[in-house]
Amino acid sequence: MNRRQSIIALGAAGLMGASFASQRSFAEEEAAEVAKRLLDAASPLGDRSLGKADAPVVMIEYASATCPHCAEFHEMVLPQIKSEYIETGKVRFIFREFPLDQLALGAFMLTRCISEDKYFATLDLMFQKQKTWAQAKNPADELFKVMQLPGMDQAGFEACVKREELAKAIVESSKKAAKDFAIKGTPAIFINGQFIDAHEDMASVKIALDKAIGQ
Repeated sequence: MNRRQSIIALGAAGLMGASFASQRSFAEEEAAEVAKRLLDAASPLGDRSLGKADAPVVMIEYASATCPHCAEFHEMVLPQIKSEYIETGKVRFIFREFPLDQLALGAFMLTRCISEDKYFATLDLMFQKQKTWAQAKNPADELFKVMQLPGMDQAGFEACVKREELAKAIVESSKKAAKDFAIKGTPAIFINGQFIDAHEDMASVKIALDKAIGQ
């Protein structure tokens, strides 16, 4: 290769490098914009979250109470995320209701009718016992059994599922999220604005979290 060819090759390499850098910069800016819009899209009922409010990474999950993959994620993956990332101050986790059917909507209404400090424990119970109540001939009876564990009585149960304003807030919030963030299924997880496949195993989720943290 002569001197002129070398100069041309170096120039082309430089342009390619600048193009890749520009693409990365655009992707980062786009993710940052999505991350901001996601935070601004908090439920009108108020977000339910775990972890430090100022954690460097924000992980947002949209899930349906009757979604088997969501139950698997909450049973198999989320406990590890809690211990390694949330409880250590690295990640703030926000859960948002995205009911795919009326039964899921009813389950989420019930979790909203208990005190906030019991929310995630009750949500865990909902997912752990999903097969029992979601596939029952009389789901209401099984859901009531679940809700008795955090202390809900029959009167509270019946009053909760009749709250039309609560149902409307959950449905409208999920419809807006579907439109604004192109959510087509659950679980839908965003890490600092970047969508990740929540069907991945813990190793893949860990890679995404570590990348966002900068490890």
